[in-house]
Amino acid sequence: MEPDKSAGRIKGVIYDCDGVLFDSLEVNRKFYNQFCTNFGRPPLTEEELKYAHTHTTHEALRFLFPQNPDLERQALALLSTLDPRETIGYLELEPNLLPALNQLKEKGIFRAVNTNRSTSMKYIMERFHLEAYFDLVVTSLDVQNPKPHPESIEKILKTLGLKPEETVFVGDSEIDRRAARSAGVKFISYKNQEIPADAFIDDHLALLNYI
Repeated sequence: MEPDKSAGRIKGVIYDCDGVLFDSLEVNRKFYNQFCTNFGRPPLTEEELKYAHTHTTHEALRFLFPQNPDLERQALALLSTLDPRETIGYLELEPNLLPALNQLKEKGIFRAVNTNRSTSMKYIMERFHLEAYFDLVVTSLDVQNPKPHPESIEKILKTLGLKPEETVFVGDSEIDRRAARSAGVKFISYKNQEIPADAFIDDHLALLNYI
């Protein structure tokens, strides 16, 4: 997608959370390695980390303990005892995110988050004072079918009164790309040139070239 100089074409931007709003890969490694330690299995491989980084917590735990319903149940029981706020403090906002969000807000562009996170997202928004920057946050708890299913994006479009053709999705994974494509919105890849996209950016301020 080439930069579009005609103002007013894009009216909404949807962001993934992990890897886009935050550098959170190592935080997720730390979080899921708790389960590996507790249940006597080796630490996450890079493939497992990549999967856990982009899927819901329940999907990740099922992936880490395949074909073992008992361990999966124990892992879910452990999950219910963990305080998500314990690891949130290790998250780091991506550079130039807040200035970019401020400029989008000044232009009257809707801003939303679409994440496969669940209960932790509330604490993340509070910890980093992001409530004023976004019009809507949709997590895996808000839909029956999380990404890559288009339901969460469609929920955002309906709630904010946006059309697919006037919306872009900024993500960093194949899960994000598939969700965007299924919902009919343009996909902009953030810091990941390995997945097909309408455009690629490596800085949040660069997004303004497409608005």
